[in-house]
This record gives sequence, structure tokens and C-alpha cells, in this order.
Amino acid sequence: MIGWCMAQGNETVIEQMAGEDVSAEPTFSEMTSVFARIGFLSFGGPAGQIGLMHRILVDERRWISEERFLHALNYCMLLPGPEAQQLATYIGWLKHGVRGGMIAGLLFVLPGLAVIIALSTAYSLYQDTTWLTGLFFGLKAAVLAIVVEAVIRLGRKTLKSRLLFAIAALAFISLFFFSLPFPLVVLMAGIAGFVSARSGGQPTGTAAPIDLPKRPPALKAIATLLFWIGVWQLPLLALWLVSGTEALSAMFTFFSKMALVTFGGAYAVLAYVAQVAVQDYGWLKPGEMLDGLALAETTPGPLVLVLSFVGFLVGFREAAGLGPVAGGVVGALLVAWATFVPSFIWIFAGAPFIERLRGNATFSAALSAITAAVVGVILNLAVWFGMHVLFREVGEISLWQAAGLHVSWPVWTSLDLVAFLLFLLSAFLLFRMKVGMVPVLAICALAGLALKLPALL
Repeated sequence: MIGWCMAQGNETVIEQMAGEDVSAEPTFSEMTSVFARIGFLSFGGPAGQIGLMHRILVDERRWISEERFLHALNYCMLLPGPEAQQLATYIGWLKHGVRGGMIAGLLFVLPGLAVIIALSTAYSLYQDTTWLTGLFFGLKAAVLAIVVEAVIRLGRKTLKSRLLFAIAALAFISLFFFSLPFPLVVLMAGIAGFVSARSGGQPTGTAAPIDLPKRPPALKAIATLLFWIGVWQLPLLALWLVSGTEALSAMFTFFSKMALVTFGGAYAVLAYVAQVAVQDYGWLKPGEMLDGLALAETTPGPLVLVLSFVGFLVGFREAAGLGPVAGGVVGALLVAWATFVPSFIWIFAGAPFIERLRGNATFSAALSAITAAVVGVILNLAVWFGMHVLFREVGEISLWQAAGLHVSWPVWTSLDLVAFLLFLLSAFLLFRMKVGMVPVLAICALAGLALKLPALL
């Protein structure tokens, strides 16, 4: 059964379609080497990671055309979960079928997962020390500048018309002022793009004549879907068979559900997970989610690895029968499994059908509109994150009490001047001096440590 389900992807999906300017197909070892490099260099969140893949795979290697890359990206933006990892899996699948998708997706995640587990161990054991407090203080200021840069970079790539700009603005307003659910915002954006294309609006691109792959057999698609769903939920069966793992089972179930609704990556899901983990389950203390995001920003791979930080803390504190560190590692791995395995499901089951929609201007318009909405989501996080980094106190004000319109708002007198100066330094280094991500994080971490340590001692 397993071999039959996997067989449908073992044949390489042909990349050299008519009119596509691409080089010869890479060998499996070449593809593995390149995606290993990408996995170790993929700092900077989805904007930086997508830009890195574009530069290496489209510009340098010419393994995939610009049109093919953007088509895959727009589909991945539509999916819940980490879009950059899904894009890597999609491209790996295009090059070498299921095994190519597996290798590309895993290499994108595993280096960062190993680092986040190591950092989570240090955090859990030493978070009360003064040096770590100062270190995170500087990192958070740098992270804020990185988030702002992500908004600008993604906006420049995706907001190519007035309609897309308006969709991004409306998405931000819907989230920040009205707290609408992200899936609803995505649905509305997709409908707007679809209606615009159908009514004669400006298309997002030209639909050049291309050869399309054959329609995948429905039975194979269903078998593939069921197989990967079974793989995804295997850890839950193992946890049910072991006593004293109730907390880990509840955590795995929660993050499995989150994997189905977390559109927009870590930026979009951060606030909701922080609220549930702190208020509903009591897994985290206030502020620890921001520490986790700062940790994730220091590692390669998807920012949604911050969820593995949450899993580590749950296992560290609540896994019965295991030592704190061993429990933390198990918790981190469980969350990573619940979070990342669905990405393979979406690609292996859905990509064959999505490939048949290439050249469909109406469908492409809907996907582009959804990508524009994601820009508004990231902007919403940038504002939320900025308030909590730059101000010691953040409250809530009512704009329209009858409609339940409330927004978070900082207490202006609580501005942290040191954090503000570190943010300005980070922004100057990133935007003006074009300094790389890792040096900026290192500089701000050391600066925060130097500035805060005397006051903490």
C-alpha cells in the first residue's frame, strides 16, 4: 500500500515546458546539495527565504522558470502552514517527484529544528539569568526591524496593481481593527481577485500557451491523501499507548488542529497561539512567546519553528516519566511533526491538480489576491509586535463600543528608549547599510546585553 501510494510521485514532473527558459534537470544529488545549502542559509522569515530560493533556483541555477516559481508560490500562500517550506517541497516535487519533495522539505526544516531545540534547552535551563534577559532584549529589537523589512519586501513583490494594494490594506484593517478570522479574510481576498478577473479587470499575468500534465487519477489522489494523513497522526496513536502523556497528547492534538487553520505562517498565528498557550492551557508565561520568536529568528528555517519552542516548554514542564530536557525534546519533535507533515500532504495530494491550472488567468488572479492579503497580515503582526517591543505597557481602547470595536494601543509614556534606539540601529543596518540578517541579530543581541546587563545586576 505504501509503495503504491508513493509510486505516483516517483516520476519526475517535467519542467521544460514550451517556452520556459530553464537549464537541464538537476540530478538528485545536485538537488539535495542545493537544498541543504538553502536549509542552512534560510534566515529572515518567509520573505527572506522565498527571496533566497528565487535567487538560487530561478536566477542562478535556472532550474525553474519565473512563471512556474510564482505559480507554485501563490498556491503555497493559499495553504495553511509555512509557505516557504511548502514552496521548497513543491519545487523538489517538480524536480524529482515525491522523494525530491521529501528531501527538499526536510532539508528546509531540519537544520533550524536542531538549532531551536538546542536554544530552547538553554532558554529553559538559564532563562532566569541576567545575561539571557539582556540578550533577548536586543534580539527582539532586531526582530522588529526584520518584520518591517518582510512587509516591505513582500509588498514590493506582490502589490503590483491598485486592486492588490487595496486588498492588502483592507486585510490589515479587517485584522487590526475588527479582529476578523484570517481564513475569512483570505476567502474574501480570493473572491475579490476572482470577480475582478471575471469582470474584465487587469489580469495578474499573461497566460502563455503551455503543455499541461495529465490529470492525476482520482483514486491515486485519494490514496495519497489518506496515506499522508495516517502518517501525520501516527504520534497520537503512540501517545495513547503510553501512560502519563496526557499533556503531550493535548498539545499534539492542539497543534494538529492549528496546522489546518494557520494561514500566513508564524507571523499570522503568533498572537493566537500565545493567547491560547498562556490563557487557556497555561503552557507559557506572558512574554515567552516573544522570546520564542526571537529564538526562531536566530535560526535558519521557517519562523513557525517558534511552535517547537512552545512544545519544548510544555514537555520540559509537564512530561511525566521523562527528564525535563528529554521531555522538552520530545515535545518539540511532536509539535514539529504536527506542524510540518501537513505541508507534504498539501503538496503531494494537491500539486498535481494545481499544475493543471497553470495559465488560467482567473485562478492566478485569485491566488495573487490572497498573496496580497498576506501582506496585510504581516503588517498587522508588525504593528502588534512593535507595540510590545517598544513599549512597556500596552492597553486596549474602544473605538466603537456598540460594535465591539477595540484595538490594542500603547501607553506612550511607557516607551522604552533603549529598545527604540536598538530598533533604529537594526533598521539602519538592514535598510541603509544592507548588512546581512545574522550580523544584525548578533550586533543587537550583544548591544542589548551590554546596555541591559548593568541595570539587571
